[in-house]
Amino acid sequence: MQHAGEIYEPLKNRVLGMIFEKSSTRTRVSFEAGMAQLGGSAIFLSPRDTQLGRGEPVEDSARVLSRMLDVIMVRTFDHAMLERFAEYSAVPVINALTDDYHPCQLLADVQTYVEHRGSIQGKTVAWIGDGNNMCHSYIKAAIQFDFKLRIATPKGFEPNPNIVAEAGERIRLFETPAEAVQGANLVATDVWASMGQEDEQEERIKQFSAFQVSSALLDQAADDVVFMHCLPAHRGEEVSHDVMDDPRSVVWDEAENRLHAQKALLEFLLCQEEED
Repeated sequence: MQHAGEIYEPLKNRVLGMIFEKSSTRTRVSFEAGMAQLGGSAIFLSPRDTQLGRGEPVEDSARVLSRMLDVIMVRTFDHAMLERFAEYSAVPVINALTDDYHPCQLLADVQTYVEHRGSIQGKTVAWIGDGNNMCHSYIKAAIQFDFKLRIATPKGFEPNPNIVAEAGERIRLFETPAEAVQGANLVATDVWASMGQEDEQEERIKQFSAFQVSSALLDQAADDVVFMHCLPAHRGEEVSHDVMDDPRSVVWDEAENRLHAQKALLEFLLCQEEED
């Protein structure tokens, strides 16, 4: 719609507050551009710019900001902080990433799969690498969208067992990537050391060396497999240099879809609220 030159502004005069305790490229640009394209505006708030960064209680910040803004997104470390903020906010609060989950990325990932291959229901997805927030979000997505998830992580880096247990028989854990990708229609991975784990980088490279997604690994998946990565990618580590530009890779569409999925989310939250 935007590229076709059609103006669609259901969020005219609405304001999004963006609280960033973790840095970002795709999240900030997609939310800020999305609000502008829908006729609204966005305010970027870093710890340096707000009283949150100087010790104001989360509850107080939530109460004040939600009286001035129409919707708030939070990108932070502690998931409990996000939940506490949402509890005291009078407007919708979006999880733009915590150490536990990254749901906005999964909206874009599922959208990308549907665009390229149709419904993801009943398909097989392989997660290779760290049992991190992205892995946890794939587990939640397996429940939401009814697909099978095969997870391969090094020992000691498995996803949270309580989150795994929620998904029941949809989830299977494997010790090697080769086992996990058998029959997979989608293979996904992420960096081996997420934000806040930089001091573990060297050790993680050793632990994860056998968990790189390569063209040869994709060859062992289903014939119609697609590859995804939430980015930024460390080429030569979790993904080989050639896979990012492999015909089976859809990472650039996936990145763009952060914009489209979040615009849909913002419209859903704010326009539904108007109708109610």
